[in-house]
Amino acid sequence: MGRYVVRRLLQMVPVFVGATLLIFLMVNVMGDPIAGLCGERQCDAATAAQLRSEFGLDQPLWQQYATYMGNVFTGDFGTAFNGQPVTELMAAAFPVTVRLTIVAILFELVVGISLGVLTGLSRGRPVDTGVLLLTLVVISVPTFVTGLVLQLLLGVEWGWIKPSVSPQAPFDELIVPGLVLASVSLAYVTRLTRTSIAENRRSDYVRTAVAKGLPRRRVVVRHLLRTSLIPVVTFIGTDIGALMGGAIVTERIFNIHGVGFQLYQGILRQNTQTVVGFVTVLVLVFLVANLLVDLLYAVLDPRIRYA
Repeated sequence: MGRYVVRRLLQMVPVFVGATLLIFLMVNVMGDPIAGLCGERQCDAATAAQLRSEFGLDQPLWQQYATYMGNVFTGDFGTAFNGQPVTELMAAAFPVTVRLTIVAILFELVVGISLGVLTGLSRGRPVDTGVLLLTLVVISVPTFVTGLVLQLLLGVEWGWIKPSVSPQAPFDELIVPGLVLASVSLAYVTRLTRTSIAENRRSDYVRTAVAKGLPRRRVVVRHLLRTSLIPVVTFIGTDIGALMGGAIVTERIFNIHGVGFQLYQGILRQNTQTVVGFVTVLVLVFLVANLLVDLLYAVLDPRIRYA
Protein backbone atom coordinates (compact mmCIF):
# COMPACT_ATOMS: atom_id res chain seq x y z
CA MET A 1 0.00 0.00 0.00
CA GLY A 2 2.84 2.38 0.84
CA ARG A 3 4.50 1.90 -2.55
CA TYR A 4 1.17 2.45 -4.27
CA VAL A 5 0.64 5.76 -2.44
CA VAL A 6 4.16 6.94 -3.30
CA ARG A 7 3.67 5.97 -6.95
CA ARG A 8 0.36 7.82 -7.12
CA LEU A 9 1.89 10.92 -5.53
CA LEU A 10 4.66 10.89 -8.12
CA GLN A 11 2.08 10.51 -10.90
CA MET A 12 0.23 13.55 -9.57
CA VAL A 13 3.23 15.83 -10.24
CA PRO A 14 3.16 15.78 -14.08
CA VAL A 15 -0.64 15.83 -14.03
CA PHE A 16 -0.59 18.93 -11.82
CA VAL A 17 2.03 20.67 -13.97
CA GLY A 18 0.21 19.80 -17.21
CA ALA A 19 -3.20 20.90 -15.91
CA THR A 20 -1.92 24.21 -14.54
CA LEU A 21 -0.02 24.87 -17.80
CA LEU A 22 -3.18 24.36 -19.87
CA ILE A 23 -5.17 26.57 -17.51
CA PHE A 24 -2.49 29.26 -17.61
CA LEU A 25 -2.42 29.25 -21.41
CA MET A 26 -6.21 29.24 -21.77
CA VAL A 27 -6.69 32.12 -19.34
CA ASN A 28 -4.00 34.20 -21.04
CA VAL A 29 -5.67 33.91 -24.46
CA MET A 30 -9.06 35.15 -23.16
CA GLY A 31 -8.08 38.71 -23.96
CA ASP A 32 -5.91 41.58 -22.87
CA PRO A 33 -6.30 41.90 -19.06
CA ILE A 34 -4.90 45.43 -19.10
CA ALA A 35 -7.78 46.60 -21.29
CA GLY A 36 -10.25 46.40 -18.39
CA LEU A 37 -8.11 48.19 -15.80
CA CYS A 38 -8.75 51.72 -17.07
CA GLY A 39 -12.52 51.51 -17.03
CA GLU A 40 -14.52 52.11 -20.17
CA ARG A 41 -11.79 54.24 -21.74
CA GLN A 42 -8.76 52.60 -23.28
CA CYS A 43 -5.47 52.88 -21.37
CA ASP A 44 -2.86 55.17 -22.90
CA ALA A 45 0.36 53.57 -24.06
CA ALA A 46 2.47 54.73 -21.10
CA THR A 47 -0.04 53.55 -18.49
CA ALA A 48 -0.53 50.22 -20.24
CA ALA A 49 3.23 49.65 -20.40
CA GLN A 50 3.60 50.49 -16.70
CA LEU A 51 0.81 48.10 -15.74
CA ARG A 52 2.26 45.32 -17.88
CA SER A 53 5.63 45.75 -16.23
CA GLU A 54 4.09 45.89 -12.75
CA PHE A 55 2.18 42.63 -13.19
CA GLY A 56 4.91 40.90 -15.22
CA LEU A 57 2.78 40.74 -18.37
CA ASP A 58 5.58 42.11 -20.51
CA GLN A 59 7.56 38.89 -20.11
CA PRO A 60 7.32 35.87 -22.46
CA LEU A 61 4.49 33.52 -21.63
CA TRP A 62 6.78 30.65 -20.66
CA GLN A 63 8.64 32.93 -18.26
CA GLN A 64 5.37 34.12 -16.73
CA TYR A 65 4.36 30.50 -16.14
CA ALA A 66 7.75 29.56 -14.67
CA THR A 67 7.62 32.54 -12.32
CA TYR A 68 4.06 31.72 -11.32
CA MET A 69 4.83 28.04 -10.55
CA GLY A 70 7.91 29.03 -8.58
CA ASN A 71 5.78 31.38 -6.47
CA VAL A 72 3.04 28.75 -6.03
CA PHE A 73 5.44 26.35 -4.32
CA THR A 74 6.22 29.10 -1.81
CA GLY A 75 2.53 29.77 -1.17
CA ASP A 76 2.35 32.94 -3.27
CA PHE A 77 -0.48 32.89 -5.83
CA GLY A 78 0.14 36.41 -7.03
CA THR A 79 -1.74 39.67 -6.66
CA ALA A 80 -5.10 40.55 -8.15
CA PHE A 81 -5.39 43.61 -10.32
CA ASN A 82 -7.01 45.51 -7.45
CA GLY A 83 -3.81 45.08 -5.41
CA GLN A 84 -5.22 42.42 -3.06
CA PRO A 85 -3.20 39.18 -2.69
CA VAL A 86 -4.97 36.19 -4.20
CA THR A 87 -4.33 34.22 -1.00
CA GLU A 88 -6.55 36.71 0.88
CA LEU A 89 -9.34 36.14 -1.64
CA MET A 90 -8.88 32.37 -1.19
CA ALA A 91 -8.97 32.68 2.60
CA ALA A 92 -12.33 34.42 2.36
CA ALA A 93 -13.87 32.32 -0.44
CA PHE A 94 -12.76 28.72 0.10
CA PRO A 95 -14.22 28.24 3.62
CA VAL A 96 -17.63 29.33 2.31
CA THR A 97 -17.53 26.99 -0.69
CA VAL A 98 -16.16 24.14 1.45
CA ARG A 99 -19.17 24.46 3.78
CA LEU A 100 -21.49 24.57 0.77
CA THR A 101 -19.80 21.48 -0.69
CA ILE A 102 -20.05 19.61 2.62
CA VAL A 103 -23.80 20.23 2.70
CA ALA A 104 -24.12 19.07 -0.93
CA ILE A 105 -22.05 15.90 -0.30
CA LEU A 106 -24.15 15.07 2.77
CA PHE A 107 -27.29 15.28 0.64
CA GLU A 108 -25.69 12.93 -1.89
CA LEU A 109 -24.56 10.46 0.77
CA VAL A 110 -27.65 10.39 2.96
CA VAL A 111 -30.50 11.00 0.53
CA GLY A 112 -28.95 9.62 -2.66
CA ILE A 113 -27.62 6.36 -1.22
CA SER A 114 -30.76 5.80 0.89
CA LEU A 115 -33.05 6.20 -2.11
CA GLY A 116 -30.71 4.03 -4.18
CA VAL A 117 -30.77 1.20 -1.65
CA LEU A 118 -34.56 1.48 -1.30
CA THR A 119 -35.16 1.31 -5.05
CA GLY A 120 -32.48 -1.33 -5.62
CA LEU A 121 -34.15 -3.66 -3.12
CA SER A 122 -37.61 -2.83 -4.53
CA ARG A 123 -36.81 -3.06 -8.22
CA GLY A 124 -39.92 -3.04 -10.41
CA ARG A 125 -42.24 -1.86 -7.66
CA PRO A 126 -44.15 1.45 -7.66
CA VAL A 127 -41.64 3.13 -5.33
CA ASP A 128 -38.84 2.19 -7.73
CA THR A 129 -40.70 3.64 -10.71
CA GLY A 130 -41.60 6.82 -8.83
CA VAL A 131 -38.03 7.52 -7.70
CA LEU A 132 -36.68 6.84 -11.19
CA LEU A 133 -39.14 9.32 -12.70
CA LEU A 134 -38.29 11.90 -10.04
CA THR A 135 -34.53 11.58 -10.63
CA LEU A 136 -35.07 11.85 -14.38
CA VAL A 137 -36.96 15.11 -13.88
CA VAL A 138 -34.19 16.47 -11.62
CA ILE A 139 -31.51 15.58 -14.17
CA SER A 140 -33.51 17.18 -16.99
CA VAL A 141 -34.09 20.52 -15.23
CA PRO A 142 -31.10 22.95 -15.34
CA THR A 143 -29.60 23.87 -11.98
CA PHE A 144 -30.33 27.58 -12.36
CA VAL A 145 -34.05 26.81 -12.86
CA THR A 146 -34.15 24.65 -9.72
CA GLY A 147 -32.32 27.35 -7.75
CA LEU A 148 -34.52 30.20 -8.91
CA VAL A 149 -37.73 28.25 -8.27
CA LEU A 150 -36.70 27.25 -4.73
CA GLN A 151 -35.50 30.79 -4.02
CA LEU A 152 -38.81 32.23 -5.23
CA LEU A 153 -41.03 29.76 -3.37
CA LEU A 154 -39.10 29.19 -0.13
CA GLY A 155 -37.51 32.61 0.17
CA VAL A 156 -39.89 35.14 -1.39
CA GLU A 157 -43.38 33.62 -1.38
CA TRP A 158 -43.35 31.51 1.81
CA GLY A 159 -40.52 33.17 3.75
CA TRP A 160 -39.03 29.92 5.04
CA ILE A 161 -35.46 30.90 4.16
CA LYS A 162 -33.48 34.04 3.39
CA PRO A 163 -33.47 34.72 -0.37
CA SER A 164 -29.79 35.70 -0.11
CA VAL A 165 -27.19 34.08 2.11
CA SER A 166 -25.48 36.39 4.61
CA PRO A 167 -21.74 37.12 4.22
CA GLN A 168 -20.90 34.73 7.10
CA ALA A 169 -22.68 31.87 5.25
CA PRO A 170 -23.51 29.63 8.24
CA PHE A 171 -24.50 26.01 7.65
CA ASP A 172 -28.22 26.59 8.32
CA GLU A 173 -28.41 29.16 5.49
CA LEU A 174 -26.58 26.83 3.11
CA ILE A 175 -29.07 23.94 3.31
CA VAL A 176 -31.21 25.01 0.34
CA PRO A 177 -28.23 26.21 -1.77
CA GLY A 178 -26.50 22.91 -0.96
CA LEU A 179 -29.56 20.99 -2.09
CA VAL A 180 -29.64 22.97 -5.34
CA LEU A 181 -25.93 22.38 -5.92
CA ALA A 182 -26.27 18.65 -5.22
CA SER A 183 -29.57 18.08 -7.02
CA VAL A 184 -28.24 16.64 -10.29
CA SER A 185 -25.43 14.68 -8.61
CA LEU A 186 -27.91 13.38 -6.02
CA ALA A 187 -30.08 11.99 -8.80
CA TYR A 188 -27.08 10.28 -10.41
CA VAL A 189 -26.00 8.80 -7.05
CA THR A 190 -29.50 7.42 -6.54
CA ARG A 191 -29.60 5.78 -9.96
CA LEU A 192 -26.03 4.51 -9.67
CA THR A 193 -26.65 3.00 -6.23
CA ARG A 194 -29.89 1.41 -7.42
CA THR A 195 -28.21 -0.25 -10.39
CA SER A 196 -25.27 -1.50 -8.33
CA ILE A 197 -27.52 -2.87 -5.57
CA ALA A 198 -29.78 -4.63 -8.07
CA GLU A 199 -26.83 -6.27 -9.85
CA ASN A 200 -24.92 -7.37 -6.73
CA ARG A 201 -28.10 -8.66 -5.14
CA ARG A 202 -27.87 -11.69 -7.46
CA SER A 203 -24.18 -12.35 -6.67
CA ASP A 204 -23.04 -15.66 -5.19
CA TYR A 205 -21.67 -14.14 -1.98
CA VAL A 206 -25.03 -12.49 -1.25
CA ARG A 207 -26.90 -15.75 -1.89
CA THR A 208 -24.45 -17.55 0.39
CA ALA A 209 -25.00 -15.03 3.16
CA VAL A 210 -28.77 -15.43 2.83
CA ALA A 211 -28.44 -19.25 2.80
CA LYS A 212 -26.48 -19.09 6.04
CA GLY A 213 -29.49 -17.49 7.68
CA LEU A 214 -27.90 -14.13 8.38
CA PRO A 215 -30.29 -11.29 9.27
CA ARG A 216 -31.47 -9.25 6.29
CA ARG A 217 -30.03 -6.05 7.76
CA ARG A 218 -26.58 -7.60 8.09
CA VAL A 219 -26.71 -9.02 4.56
CA VAL A 220 -27.61 -5.64 3.10
CA VAL A 221 -25.24 -3.47 5.13
CA ARG A 222 -22.19 -5.69 5.51
CA HIS A 223 -22.21 -7.75 2.33
CA LEU A 224 -24.34 -6.06 -0.31
CA LEU A 225 -23.84 -2.37 0.39
CA ARG A 226 -20.05 -2.40 0.83
CA THR A 227 -19.26 -3.72 -2.63
CA SER A 228 -22.12 -1.82 -4.23
CA LEU A 229 -20.72 1.50 -3.01
CA ILE A 230 -17.49 1.26 -5.04
CA PRO A 231 -18.86 2.99 -8.18
CA VAL A 232 -20.75 5.46 -5.97
CA VAL A 233 -17.58 6.39 -4.06
CA THR A 234 -15.80 6.87 -7.40
CA PHE A 235 -18.51 9.27 -8.57
CA ILE A 236 -18.67 11.23 -5.30
CA GLY A 237 -14.87 11.48 -5.12
CA THR A 238 -14.65 13.07 -8.54
CA ASP A 239 -17.75 15.14 -7.80
CA ILE A 240 -16.14 16.98 -4.88
CA GLY A 241 -13.94 19.09 -7.13
CA ALA A 242 -16.75 19.47 -9.66
CA LEU A 243 -19.09 20.83 -6.98
CA MET A 244 -16.53 23.36 -5.74
CA GLY A 245 -15.69 24.53 -9.25
CA GLY A 246 -19.23 24.33 -10.57
CA ALA A 247 -20.85 26.34 -7.79
CA ILE A 248 -20.80 29.51 -9.90
CA VAL A 249 -24.51 29.34 -10.78
CA THR A 250 -25.66 28.42 -7.26
CA GLU A 251 -23.50 31.07 -5.61
CA ARG A 252 -24.73 33.72 -8.03
CA ILE A 253 -28.39 32.86 -7.35
CA PHE A 254 -28.07 32.96 -3.55
CA ASN A 255 -25.42 35.73 -3.45
CA ILE A 256 -22.79 33.51 -1.87
CA HIS A 257 -19.28 35.00 -1.99
CA GLY A 258 -17.36 31.77 -2.47
CA VAL A 259 -15.05 30.25 -5.06
CA GLY A 260 -17.66 30.40 -7.81
CA PHE A 261 -18.28 34.09 -7.16
CA GLN A 262 -14.56 34.90 -7.27
CA LEU A 263 -14.06 32.88 -10.46
CA TYR A 264 -16.98 34.68 -12.09
CA GLN A 265 -15.58 38.07 -11.12
CA GLY A 266 -12.10 37.08 -12.26
CA ILE A 267 -13.31 35.90 -15.67
CA LEU A 268 -15.54 38.94 -16.09
CA ARG A 269 -12.67 41.32 -15.33
CA GLN A 270 -10.06 39.16 -17.11
CA ASN A 271 -8.12 38.95 -13.84
CA THR A 272 -5.57 36.30 -14.81
CA GLN A 273 -3.94 35.89 -11.40
CA THR A 274 -7.24 35.31 -9.60
CA VAL A 275 -8.58 32.76 -12.09
CA VAL A 276 -5.35 30.78 -12.39
CA GLY A 277 -4.79 30.79 -8.63
CA PHE A 278 -8.25 29.50 -7.76
CA VAL A 279 -8.26 26.87 -10.51
CA THR A 280 -4.80 25.68 -9.41
CA VAL A 281 -6.17 24.91 -5.95
CA LEU A 282 -9.19 23.17 -7.51
CA VAL A 283 -6.81 20.95 -9.51
CA LEU A 284 -5.15 19.93 -6.24
CA VAL A 285 -8.57 19.15 -4.77
CA PHE A 286 -9.37 16.89 -7.75
CA LEU A 287 -6.07 15.03 -7.43
CA VAL A 288 -6.30 14.50 -3.67
CA ALA A 289 -9.95 13.41 -3.91
CA ASN A 290 -9.11 10.81 -6.57
CA LEU A 291 -6.24 9.47 -4.47
CA LEU A 292 -8.52 9.09 -1.43
CA VAL A 293 -11.11 7.30 -3.59
CA ASP A 294 -8.53 4.77 -4.75
CA LEU A 295 -7.48 4.11 -1.16
CA LEU A 296 -11.10 3.63 -0.11
CA TYR A 297 -11.50 0.80 -2.62
CA ALA A 298 -9.46 -1.54 -0.42
CA VAL A 299 -11.60 -0.63 2.60
CA LEU A 300 -14.91 -1.27 0.84
CA ASP A 301 -13.89 -4.43 -1.00
CA PRO A 302 -11.41 -6.81 0.73
CA ARG A 303 -10.75 -8.46 -2.65
CA ILE A 304 -8.91 -5.35 -3.82
CA ARG A 305 -5.23 -5.22 -2.91
CA TYR A 306 -2.50 -2.90 -4.07
CA ALA A 307 0.95 -4.27 -4.84
